[in-house]
Amino acid sequence: MMKNPHPAKRRILVLLGVFAAFLLLFLAALYDAQILHGKENRARSISNNATSETVPASRGIITDRNGKVLVSNRLAYTLVFDRSGFTDDAALNSAILRLIQLCEETGTAWNDTLPIGRVGSFIRYYNNTRAKSFQSFLENNKLMVNGSGAQLLAELRELYHIDESMTDREARLVAGVRYELHSRSSYTFAEDVSSEVLSQITDGRYEGVTIHTASARVYNTKLAAHILGTIGPIWQEEWSSNEKTGYVGYADKGYSMSDLVGKDGVEKAFEEYLRGTDGRRLITTDENGKLTGELYTKEPQPGGTVALTLDIDLQGDVEEALANTISGMIDEDSNERGGAAAVVAVGSGEVLALASYPTYDLSTFNEDYEELVADERLPMFNRATQGIYAPGSTFKMCTAVAALESGVITPSSIIQDRGIYTYYKDPQPMCWVYRQGGYTHGRINVTQAITESCNYFFYEVGRLTGIRTLDSYASQFGLGQSTGIEIGDSSGVLASPEWADSHNQEWTDGQTITAAIGQSYNLFTPLQLANYIATLVGGGEHYQAHLLKNVKAYDNSRLLYVSDGNPLNTVEMSDSTQEAVTEGMHKLTVSGSVAFAFRDCVVSAGAKTGSAQVGTDIANGVFVAYAPYEDPEIAVAIVIEKGGSGAALANTAVEIINSWFSHAQDDSAAMGENTLLK
Repeated sequence: MMKNPHPAKRRILVLLGVFAAFLLLFLAALYDAQILHGKENRARSISNNATSETVPASRGIITDRNGKVLVSNRLAYTLVFDRSGFTDDAALNSAILRLIQLCEETGTAWNDTLPIGRVGSFIRYYNNTRAKSFQSFLENNKLMVNGSGAQLLAELRELYHIDESMTDREARLVAGVRYELHSRSSYTFAEDVSSEVLSQITDGRYEGVTIHTASARVYNTKLAAHILGTIGPIWQEEWSSNEKTGYVGYADKGYSMSDLVGKDGVEKAFEEYLRGTDGRRLITTDENGKLTGELYTKEPQPGGTVALTLDIDLQGDVEEALANTISGMIDEDSNERGGAAAVVAVGSGEVLALASYPTYDLSTFNEDYEELVADERLPMFNRATQGIYAPGSTFKMCTAVAALESGVITPSSIIQDRGIYTYYKDPQPMCWVYRQGGYTHGRINVTQAITESCNYFFYEVGRLTGIRTLDSYASQFGLGQSTGIEIGDSSGVLASPEWADSHNQEWTDGQTITAAIGQSYNLFTPLQLANYIATLVGGGEHYQAHLLKNVKAYDNSRLLYVSDGNPLNTVEMSDSTQEAVTEGMHKLTVSGSVAFAFRDCVVSAGAKTGSAQVGTDIANGVFVAYAPYEDPEIAVAIVIEKGGSGAALANTAVEIINSWFSHAQDDSAAMGENTLLK
C-alpha cells in the first residue's frame, strides 16, 4: 500500500496542475486571438485607439526671375473657431469675446472682414474688396443697405442677439466674428499664433477653439507688396458656386472651409500652382492617450515653385526712385500725391518691375489693415495696374505711326506750326510753346515734332488721320484694353465717339485733335503705357504683359508651366516709320528737353514726356522711355499724380534704366529660365 505524499509535496503538485491548466487556457486564448482572429482583433484595436487626420501641405514658394526667394513658409499654428457646439447666442457671443480679449492681450491679429471700423464712430468702408459681399449680406438679411457704420452695428446687435451689457466696441468685435460665421460653422480665426496664446488655449477656458498646424507665409522682402499679395481664410461668399455667374466656389474645388487661400496679387492669380495636396496620417495612442505610432496613408505634396518675371533688385531700385521723387515733390509744396512705374521687357511682355506709391508691408498687413483702409492716400490701390491717367504727349508716337502707316504723311512731310490751330471754330487750341512763350516751332517734320512735342503738328495730323484710324492703331498697341496681366488691371478708356455716346457725351470733330495729343477721354494705366512703348520699339510685336515666368514641381523634378512667348498681334510698321518715330524719341534724350538727365544714362535711350491736365493749375506728370536705342531691351513708364511736367521725371527714368544695365542679368541662376535642378 502506497503511502500518501507529504502534505507540502501535495500542495506543490496541486499548484503545478493549476498553473498548467491556466497556461493551457492562455495559450488557447492567445492562439485564438493571434492566429484564428488576429486580423479582426488588430483592426479593432487600431480603430479603438487610432485617429485619422489631415496633414496640410506646404504652400509653394515664390521667387523672382533669378531664383531669389520672395515668399516662403515656416511651421505655424492656426486657431479655428467652430460654433457647432454652442446651443444659444449668449454662450457663443461670450466665448467669442473671451477669445478676442485674449488676442488683444497678446497682440494677436485675427480675421475680421466686416467693413465697419472697430473703434471710434465705427466708420463704414465702401471702397475695399469686401464691401460688395457685405452689401449682398445686408440685402439677404433685410438690413439697412445704406446705413452708417453705427446704424448697422445696432442692427447687428439685434441680429446676433448681442447682450446690452457689452459695450459698442465689444459688440463690434463680436459682430465681426459672427459675420464670418454667418453662413458657415467654422473658419480660420487667426493664423500664426504665438506659443503664449497656444498655452492658454489648451487650458480649456476657451470654448469652440481648436489648434491646427499650418505653414505661415514668410515674406523675405518688403518689396512688391501690390504684386505678391496675401493669403487668408475663405470668405463665406467664396465658398459656394454660382451657376448664374459661372463662379466656381472653393467647396467645388476640393478645399475645406478652414483652408487658407490666395486673396489677391500673385498669391491669388497662381493659386492652382501654389496650393499643395494635403496628406492623411493615422495616429495611434494607448488607453492613456499617449502617442504610440503614426502612419502616413498619403504623403502631403507641397505646392509648386512659382518663378516670376520680376527682377527683385530692379524692383527695389524702382520703388526707391519713385518714392524719393514723390517725397521730394511733397517736400516742395506739401501736396500729397501718388504715382506708379512699370518696366517691361521688349520682345516678351515680361514685367520686370511694377511699383505703386504709397505702398505697405505684407508682413504686418493683418495688423495694419484697418489703418490701411482708412488711409486717404489709398496705399493698397495698385496705381501701376488699376490707376488710369491721360497719357498726354506720350500718345503722340501712336498718332505718328497711324498717320505714317495710313499714308497721311511721310517721314519728310513738313507742317508749319502757326501757334494757334484755327481749323475749327471750337476748339482753337494753342501749341504749348506759343501759349508759354508766344513763338512757334516753325516748319517741322514728324521726327522733330516728337522731339519738340509740337501740339500744332499733331492737331493737324490727327485731323487728317481721323479718330477711327487713331483708335485702330491705339488698340493694336494695347491702349484702352486690359494688358492681360494675371493679377488683374483696369482696361482704361480709349477716346471714341462710341465711348462718348455710351456716357451721354457729345463727340465733335474737335475731339479728334485733342485725342491725337493724348487728351480728350484717353485714360491708360502705367503698365499699358510701358507695354505700348515695348511694342513700338520691338518692331510692332504686341505681347501680353505677364508676371509668370515658369512653375516647377516643389522638388524641381518637373516643369509644370512655361510662358509660350508668342505675341498677341503685330502692329504693321515699315522700317521708315519706326525709324522716324524712335529717332524723335532718341533726339529728346540727346539734344532735347531731357538731355540734362540722360547725360548720366549708362546706355543710349529714347524717351517722351507728357503732361496731362487734371485741374486748372494741376497736371499729372507722365514719362516713357526705352533703352538701349540701338537694340531695345526694356521699356519704362512713370506717372506721378500732380507731378507737373513730364520732364521732371527724367532723372527717375534714368535711375531705373541705369539700375537694369548696371547689374548683370543671369537667367541661368539657380531657378533660371525653363531649367530644372538635378
